[in-house]
Amino acid sequence: MSFQTCVQSAPWLLLVRKVLRSSCRAEGAVSWLLKSGNQGAVVKTGACRCDAPGAWKNSEQPLCDLKFIPETEQGTKVSAQGGGEALHQLYYDPNIENKNLAQKWLMQAQVSPQAWHFSWLLLNMDKVPEIQYFGASALHIKISRYWNDIPADQYESLKSQLFTQITRFASGSKIVLTRLCVALASLALSMMPEAWPCAVADMVRMFQAEDSNVDGRARCLALLELLTVLPEEFQTSRLPQYRKGQVRSVLAQECGSVFPLLEQLLQQQGSPGFIKQKVLKCFSSWVQLEIPLMDCENLIQAAFTSLQDPELFDTAVEAVVNAISQPDAQRYVNTLLKLIPPVLGLQEQLRQAVQSGDMETSHGICRIAVALGENHSRALLDQVEHWQSFLALVNMIMFCTGIPGHYPVNETTSSLTLTFWYTLQDDILSFEPDKQAVYQQVYRPVYFQLVDVLLHKAQFPSDEEYGFWSSDEKEQFRIYRVDISDTLMYVYEMLGAELLSSLYDKLGRLLTNTEQPSTWQHTEALLYGFQSIAETIDVNYSDVVPGLIGLIPRISISNVQLADTVMFTIGALSEWLADHPVMINNVLPLVLQALGNPELSISSVSTLKKICRECKYDLPPYAANIVAVSQEVLMKQIHKTSQCMWLMQALGFLLSALQVEEILKNLHSLITPYIQQLEKLADETPNPSNKLAIIHILGLLSNLFTTLDISHHDDDHESTEVKKLPVQQGPNPVVVVLQQVFQLIQKVLSKWLNDAQVVESVCAIFEKSVKTLLDDFAPMVPQLCEMLGQMYSTIPQASAIDLTRQALKRKPDLFLCSNLDVKAVFQCGVLSLKFPEAPTVKASCGFFLRPSQKPKPGSREGKRAVLGPPVHWGILRTQVRRGSCCPEPALALTGLDCVLQTELLPRCGEVASVAQVVHENGKVLLQAVLEGIGGQASRSLMDHFAEILFALNKHCFSYLSIWIKEAMQQDGFPSARVSPEQKETFSQQILSRERVNKRRVKEMVKEFTLLCRGLHGTEYTADY
Repeated sequence: MSFQTCVQSAPWLLLVRKVLRSSCRAEGAVSWLLKSGNQGAVVKTGACRCDAPGAWKNSEQPLCDLKFIPETEQGTKVSAQGGGEALHQLYYDPNIENKNLAQKWLMQAQVSPQAWHFSWLLLNMDKVPEIQYFGASALHIKISRYWNDIPADQYESLKSQLFTQITRFASGSKIVLTRLCVALASLALSMMPEAWPCAVADMVRMFQAEDSNVDGRARCLALLELLTVLPEEFQTSRLPQYRKGQVRSVLAQECGSVFPLLEQLLQQQGSPGFIKQKVLKCFSSWVQLEIPLMDCENLIQAAFTSLQDPELFDTAVEAVVNAISQPDAQRYVNTLLKLIPPVLGLQEQLRQAVQSGDMETSHGICRIAVALGENHSRALLDQVEHWQSFLALVNMIMFCTGIPGHYPVNETTSSLTLTFWYTLQDDILSFEPDKQAVYQQVYRPVYFQLVDVLLHKAQFPSDEEYGFWSSDEKEQFRIYRVDISDTLMYVYEMLGAELLSSLYDKLGRLLTNTEQPSTWQHTEALLYGFQSIAETIDVNYSDVVPGLIGLIPRISISNVQLADTVMFTIGALSEWLADHPVMINNVLPLVLQALGNPELSISSVSTLKKICRECKYDLPPYAANIVAVSQEVLMKQIHKTSQCMWLMQALGFLLSALQVEEILKNLHSLITPYIQQLEKLADETPNPSNKLAIIHILGLLSNLFTTLDISHHDDDHESTEVKKLPVQQGPNPVVVVLQQVFQLIQKVLSKWLNDAQVVESVCAIFEKSVKTLLDDFAPMVPQLCEMLGQMYSTIPQASAIDLTRQALKRKPDLFLCSNLDVKAVFQCGVLSLKFPEAPTVKASCGFFLRPSQKPKPGSREGKRAVLGPPVHWGILRTQVRRGSCCPEPALALTGLDCVLQTELLPRCGEVASVAQVVHENGKVLLQAVLEGIGGQASRSLMDHFAEILFALNKHCFSYLSIWIKEAMQQDGFPSARVSPEQKETFSQQILSRERVNKRRVKEMVKEFTLLCRGLHGTEYTADY
């Protein structure tokens, strides 16, 4: 079959000739000679030249019969036979190690110099497609990544050879054909515009040769494939930025060689469907090159026509969407206006698709409408004289938003439209006030309609139908409702308080209309709308919230989903309740009642927590009831572990507002059963079942102590009620409880020291207590240091190290405790500087530098600070270095580096023990820093090392001048690449007057580390 036969008429050849004459502007392009042959066509166009295969030929020399050998001492042995064997091994060998070995060899082979030789041989027609594909891929990699290896005088022969191979595979394997087209596309991108100025025109000419022995339809498809992959290859090419701009400009001009051809193929009667499909894909690829929208107008109209053909529908949708979505398209307003009628013309097809349940068609049409509206709403809004046509487009998108059925079971279209409503609202509100008022008058009714549509779409299906949904469908529906919630919250900005009033009126009519009882789904959706807005918008001044609070008790809750939404709505109004405490009693009984329902676990517990946090100063009258109900559900183990923890946090907030005597009384009744249970567990032999029980009890205590704060450190309230609260007298209840249970916790710890989860749970109690108590934690400091010493001496759990970090951060005077071995902590920090992990080194630098609250110099505790051995840090240091005490020593050290997030070095002049440690061991610290600078650490860490040098300079200058001189006298230290003179220069710079300039110190360190690594002055580090 000839090429003309495939398109049914002679105009194909005339069209090609016309296109070529009009598109190629290269100097000397006088005539086009159309020839063909088995070796490819010869095109003479003056400057545009494509010769037949010449110097670039398939090598006919025999290959040595090598077996697949991955590597030898001489490197990778690459041959066609070896490649074939490796591919067979990759595809068919069941041994995963052999597959990995083959893949590694093949990857090396593709980039080897021999690839230029064996890739052509692998393309022989007697090879299987897998081998041919590898050969084509190797050619593409060599051309795209190693273009500079190709001599300029070989460009034409390589080009001609690729044309020949594509012609051969036009009727062969499609995956191989595509890969060869990608290779030729890469070649064209590298050659244009200088070496191949009329690349696209030449491609068209080569493939239309009448006397080729390849089927015309096959050549047509091969040309379309080549034209399709050319823009795609450009998008992913590794061309330099300046070259990309040049090539993009050339390709944009070359569309004049492509688009008329595509139009002809689409418009001709009788063109096969698969040809039209390839044409649409080709157009879709080209429009992403930011072709002016007006140049695409004819093809876009042809694509709209193709939407009526079911076989072409998906491809046509993609083409139209890509064309409309161009960032530059908004400049062509007239063309955009011309596109609105054909989009509106799809409404009948959309309605028929919805009625017949054709989700694919409705989805595609919706994509087109949303692409036009979302990408160009501002440009179309500006066309005031065409406001009615744009409003019609908005209403079409509204139809898509409210498409019948439940997402995602019956439809998947409505979710596509939500972003459009954000965009349209932003564009309307961005106008100046006068113009904005006009648009608000037009579009506020639209947005009220949108609210009704969204609330309808958010409704749950019937209980029976919902029961048949899969867990994945239920999760998708949950996410969809969250998206609707976000949209409603955003719409509030345009509609304001009138939106809440509308929702309240509808809910009131729904609950008071006894003649026409509504479904629970309708009630739930309206409440969900309230919840969506109240969660993020300040509704404290809304006049409808009191009425809503009054309506909630009237809701007949007969469904879990409705009950959940009622709970979440109450939780969203917790801040309003704090300002209107008289209304708390209207909803609190509902929440306490829901606590006993395990199906409402998350919603009821989270709502109670919000109420206790926001309204705690108004809850004392209800405290006894709340504690009693909570204690009952905790003992019955109704809720999962996470909800139990939330509930204890809620009780912590609640108790914080009571008097100390009341707190202690409630704590006694609340935690005594758990303490008794923990005592029994402490006497038992460790096993998995009692481990879980221990972790659960410790978790309850730590979450209670997280929020039980009688000092109100975390209180954000500014109200007069809070300010007038009396200062609590007497011991802190948390400290009282901790002191009472400390021996029990130590007993538990002694049996579970080797278990990371139990140790983590123990540490969590004290870590959260330290965060809450701050100065009130002081009585616990000696006991905490004793416990930490016990932990570190056994095994350095990361959680224990993190506890120390938090304790020192919140309680800096922990430095002054007699039970803390400052020297050992210092040496562990130095050891961590040498660790290869960047986070470890950064944290270790924080160990020495991070600022925090300074202790009072000369305090009584400061005089007591000693360098004794009680914590056994020396044992820890030895064990960590050997890696014998912890299955993950890196993890231990990473945590250890974070131990002192306080300024250690600045304390030299304040705390005698710290000064003694730094003065005696500072040289070790300096050597570790210099080793990192010398090449032992990543260059990204140099700023951190510079910070330490800066701090040593500032606080230990006299010692530093001695230490750095001694360190630099060592041969080959910190690197063998630096000379004694360079080391001396660096030392003098560090100790010079510029040492007080942190930026300059960082620059000195960066320059010296490049010298140490042999990288100074190289292009590799030009941007460093």
